[in-house]
Amino acid sequence: MTTVFAALAGALFATGTYLVLQRELTRILIGLALLSHGANVVLLVAAGEPGRPAFLDGRDDPSAFLDPLPQAFALTAIVITFGVTCFLLALAYRSWVLTQDDTVQDDPEDVRVRQEPDADIERSGADQPTIEAQDR
Repeated sequence: MTTVFAALAGALFATGTYLVLQRELTRILIGLALLSHGANVVLLVAAGEPGRPAFLDGRDDPSAFLDPLPQAFALTAIVITFGVTCFLLALAYRSWVLTQDDTVQDDPEDVRVRQEPDADIERSGADQPTIEAQDR
């Protein structure tokens, strides 16, 4: 069963990473949700075998107890994910209201630097090229 959950976590991480690298805000949002679900699955797998009690009346062997810390981490991760998802939904909605488009646009300065590799040296006004320019 642990192997199935490990494969599930890997699939969630892979799909989430693929979606986060897309240009549309809705895909980025879904990708982040899948990444957080994958992290929650990993935390629950780390908790151990399900069905064991977290603690009893103190007469049993402590090695038979379930560690409650991964469950607490998973609950905390769920709450944080909910907050981040709400924030990203608000940003995506605001972007949609302003641009009527779901695609993330390139920054014009990034496009210019990509097209002209030495543009940052020219704009700095320095006579000597920077260390980064010498490495190229």
